[in-house]
Amino acid sequence: MAMSQSDTAEQNDENPAADRTDLAEDRTERAEDRTELAEDRTLMANERTFAGWIRTGLAAVGIGLGFNALFGTLDPWWLPRMIATLFILIGIVIFYAAQRTACRVYDRLDSHSSEPVGGMKIRMITFMFGAASALLIVGLWLMSIDS
Repeated sequence: MAMSQSDTAEQNDENPAADRTDLAEDRTERAEDRTELAEDRTLMANERTFAGWIRTGLAAVGIGLGFNALFGTLDPWWLPRMIATLFILIGIVIFYAAQRTACRVYDRLDSHSSEPVGGMKIRMITFMFGAASALLIVGLWLMSIDS
């Protein structure tokens, strides 16, 4: 025999424990949804933080190149190149520190409704920036001393 809505409502009025159980289950479900959304927000914030650190690393590389371009004629000839190399190396360290931190967050959290970049792409981006910066160092030192 099927129960009508009014019969169910009457049963729930008679059984307050069932109401409390339903309410607790509803609250638990909403709390799980909020937790999943918070994880997604954290993953997206992690990507923004990674991008910020990459920009900082690129700024260090740019400072190194700019220093060499502005003061390349100083004596001794190797001093501006050494300072430029130091700034580029600082940029490379920043790239890899950002990658390590970002990948740790990706390892701890799961994506639910967002589509994060992911650890492998983060590693690939870091490798490309690090390798390009290392090539800049090689290029600085292979330039003609007379230039």
